[in-house]
Amino acid sequence: MTFYVIMRQETVLVNGIKWIAVLSTFIFLLMEGKTISDLMINEQIRDREIRLIGEGGEQLGVMPTREAMKLAEEAGLDLVKIAPTAKPPVCKIVDYGKYKYEQLRKEKEARKKQKIIEIKEIRLSPNIDTNDLNTKVNAARKFLTKGDKVKITLRFRGREMAHMNNSRHILDDFAQSLSDISVIEKAPKVEGRSMTMFLTEKR
Repeated sequence: MTFYVIMRQETVLVNGIKWIAVLSTFIFLLMEGKTISDLMINEQIRDREIRLIGEGGEQLGVMPTREAMKLAEEAGLDLVKIAPTAKPPVCKIVDYGKYKYEQLRKEKEARKKQKIIEIKEIRLSPNIDTNDLNTKVNAARKFLTKGDKVKITLRFRGREMAHMNNSRHILDDFAQSLSDISVIEKAPKVEGRSMTMFLTEKR
């Protein structure tokens, strides 16, 4: 297996599969010619001119790419294209290693803050007794307080199919029992041999 190590503007071929120790710069690896980042830096930038942002965030205006690269080199930093679809593309003078590390850190933090909402299903029957119904309600309450949505399915068999609408009150009562913490996202609806309803946490 072959690895390439990018540090600043230099590309060094490293044989074997051992990781390279990071001393003062965050190092990024390419494997089989595939980069872990879509950002273009330094000589990879082929545009004739770009809009440049300085290291401190100051707007330096539109200029030839060569001139921007010279400014980056003089500062001992990298020229990174941060908005490739802009006209002209926007580049910034940064320490590429630190910049990429910060971007990865921000993405990681954003993923932590993302809340995955699951749909939990509670199944009922038209002849469910009070104790079982209360148990089902308590289970749904736990799901809702965790931020999940709840699908309540009332399932019918045989002759029960002829009296489906007469059993709708079971779903209505179920929703009423949880009205302190939830709202009906989707009202009861017949789907084949079942009647379903969706509850979601009250905001």
